[in-house]
Amino acid sequence: MVDVTIVGAGAAGLATAIFARRADPTRSVLLLDGARKPGAKILISGGGRCNVTNTVVTERDFWGGRRSFIKQVLRQFTADEAVAFFRELQVPLREEAGGKLFPVSDRARDVLDALTRGADGAGVQLVAGRRVLGVESANGAFRLSTSEGAIDSACVVLATGGQSVPKTGSDGAGFEFARRLGHTIVPTTPALVPLLLDEAVPNAIHRELSGISHEADLVVWVDRRISTRLTGSLLWTHFGISGPVALNTSRHWLRAGLDGRAVRLTVSFCPGSTFDDVETWWSDTTTARPKASVLTALAQRMPAAVAAAIVRCLQIDPTRSLAHLTREERRTLSHALVEWPLAVKACRGYNYAEATAGGVALDEIDPATMASRVCPGLYLVGEILDVDGRIGGFNFQWAWSTAHVAGRALGALDLTKNGSR
Repeated sequence: MVDVTIVGAGAAGLATAIFARRADPTRSVLLLDGARKPGAKILISGGGRCNVTNTVVTERDFWGGRRSFIKQVLRQFTADEAVAFFRELQVPLREEAGGKLFPVSDRARDVLDALTRGADGAGVQLVAGRRVLGVESANGAFRLSTSEGAIDSACVVLATGGQSVPKTGSDGAGFEFARRLGHTIVPTTPALVPLLLDEAVPNAIHRELSGISHEADLVVWVDRRISTRLTGSLLWTHFGISGPVALNTSRHWLRAGLDGRAVRLTVSFCPGSTFDDVETWWSDTTTARPKASVLTALAQRMPAAVAAAIVRCLQIDPTRSLAHLTREERRTLSHALVEWPLAVKACRGYNYAEATAGGVALDEIDPATMASRVCPGLYLVGEILDVDGRIGGFNFQWAWSTAHVAGRALGALDLTKNGSR
């Protein structure tokens, strides 16, 4: 019988295996993955560069289950400790805008190779191309059905990921394993995913602006009230919107829709500004430059192409001087600049999502060990849990933190009680 079997050799699975063996080198750790070459999601992350973590990581960078739970887990293995862990694995990191930490080499392959070497050096038995088909608990142990026969194990770690980019192996199978073992699955949706806009509405401007990015506020309205406001770089595409702020916002729009709530999305082209702020800006700009055109003035605050699209949709002459702009036209412009409606019709789906929202309910997990509260001997780490982070390396940090907590707990576990030794 194996002491610990980890299902899934992605970021969380590889790290859990390393930490478990380091905590107790006598413990047998078997790491299974259905893919012949595990770690595909690591390789494609961050545009092939892998945003390993962030300089500052707190529970406020995550959504999903209770933040107190997330805080407790993050506190047990911090971003600084993750940096030290990768430095030890010969992958030094460097900081980029927003506190994002990437390998100095700019190669995601180096991250995967380091984790694989680390697992091998720690004595982990990694078996690729062996897919787990089911997990059953009986008599204080587990039996795993696989594509190459059954495996008996004292403990099992589910590190199967969510449903994002299913071609990498994250096909949601782990949710069914967890459910059959007694866990509640919070309904899932894509997260960090581009949004599709309806091009048939009169104010659709995304196609003509495809490829243009700028700072913006995105506001999610639920039941006619502001639910979420996020700020960041917005990228217009031929199908809708992408970029960090759109990706971060996507989970909020999708979760509201999942709950059957009335949800809509608006964009402010003047981030951080209210309607009154914009009105004051118009007044001040008109006083200072009365002969300037509407388009010239707007181009001071946003890309000229965006300004042109706005005035065209509002049917305002872009060459009209500010001095000749009517009060009603100015107010129409002010309102449009801070609350432009975006007709979201869907998202691009799990194939284009960087994460999964929803998953195993956190109140069924012990944050001190990542052990199941409903199935003794079962542990859950990474994206399978009801936690999703924003853009910036936070989902990887969640993988490292949960892996460390679980690995340490597995190393300290007394397996003689269930007769596995």
